[in-house]
Amino acid sequence: MTDDTRTRGLAMMEKVYGFEMQDGPGAHFAVTADHLFADIWSRPGLSIRDRRLLLLGALTAQGLVDVAEIQVGAALHNEELDEDQLREIALFLCHYVGWPLGTKLDAMIGGVLHKRKKAARAAAPDAEAT
Repeated sequence: MTDDTRTRGLAMMEKVYGFEMQDGPGAHFAVTADHLFADIWSRPGLSIRDRRLLLLGALTAQGLVDVAEIQVGAALHNEELDEDQLREIALFLCHYVGWPLGTKLDAMIGGVLHKRKKAARAAAPDAEAT
């Protein structure tokens, strides 16, 4: 690993997740930052949104909806996907990965959307006070 590789990996992680990333310890973080994000997520040919769509499909097919929740939150934060598109993804995946798995994704999306709306309402009085 070079410092440049780690810097590129951390920068791509920030783009993908929409928040500042700090360097982390251990081999797992190193491979994640240096290979997955510096090399794989940074390859030409697919946008971050394209890769996120593929990842949502793969995670849903494996029943890893809890991990997919990170991607849903990031897609909303980065404005890559909106509520209607996320709901459509869940419905579409029901037909390819099975109704129960697609329904779990849809329920998780609903939960994420509810939390975001609740947080926005809670922040609204704070914004008015300033």
